[in-house]
Amino acid sequence: MSENSHSVAIGAFILGAILIVVTTIVFIVGSGIGSGREKVVMVFDGSVKGLSVGAPVALRGVQIGQVTDINLILDGENDELIMLVEAELGSDNVQQRGSVPDDFSEMLIERGMRAQLNTQSLLTGLLYIQLDFHPGTPVELPDIDSPYLQIPTIPTNLEKLSRQIDDIDFAQVANDLQSIAAGLKTVITNEQFQGLPAEVRTTLQSFTALSNEVRATLARLEPGVNSMLASANQALDTVNEGLPRVGVVVDEQLKVLEQSLESFERTMDSVNNLVAQDSPTTYELNRALSELAEAGRALQLLAKTLEEQPEALLRGKNEDTP
Repeated sequence: MSENSHSVAIGAFILGAILIVVTTIVFIVGSGIGSGREKVVMVFDGSVKGLSVGAPVALRGVQIGQVTDINLILDGENDELIMLVEAELGSDNVQQRGSVPDDFSEMLIERGMRAQLNTQSLLTGLLYIQLDFHPGTPVELPDIDSPYLQIPTIPTNLEKLSRQIDDIDFAQVANDLQSIAAGLKTVITNEQFQGLPAEVRTTLQSFTALSNEVRATLARLEPGVNSMLASANQALDTVNEGLPRVGVVVDEQLKVLEQSLESFERTMDSVNNLVAQDSPTTYELNRALSELAEAGRALQLLAKTLEEQPEALLRGKNEDTP
């Protein structure tokens, strides 16, 4: 009997040891110790219907964790209900490059990481938690008693729309519409408003008559304007045709004058050889030569003016022409 009791005691001891080992393993695996997992909490203002334990937690569409617990907390100090959601984040689908600091999650929150409820399927209505970056959104962290990191949340687009609709004072809008309708009714039933159609028709008739008169006046003026433009164009054509001939004549006269000057200079050279420098004949000849030279310069100036301003023969010389 003593041997049987000893065997039973040994068996019970071994079974207890196995249970302790299994419990420890389950605890380690479930708590994430040694697996690079992190517990976080999130507080949502709206309804979490459709969110259940085990729902995915994704960072920009990549699942990095799952919901582990959902609790409803009654805040007696602020008289409000708090929807507290716990989740476990892991690094199974995250590739790490370089060293990552211990406060990496806090750094992501500072950069704008927020949690938001999204729909997994429109048919089932199931929800999941989407983590993404929304820079510029305020960091609102309710005061909760939790040892885990709290990730700020933002409302869904539907919740934002619902809040905007809730802020609308439909009673005031109805009163404004009623006031507008009453004002329109007063204006429409006014005698002056009733007479507006006749005044509008009279104004339109006057405008039509004025338009017809302007059109008729333009029709009468059109032949004269066209004739005037044709005459001006013909005069310009005549001037353009005559200017080349005038230029040719001036060039021929310049050539004749240059030949005369050359001949006169040769004659003067011969005379200077025969006549003394201080004689009256020499003086008169020099003066005649100077006058002839001035006449040549004047003719050259005329040719230059006609070249730069062909219309000078018709309009005269411009005041600013040197």
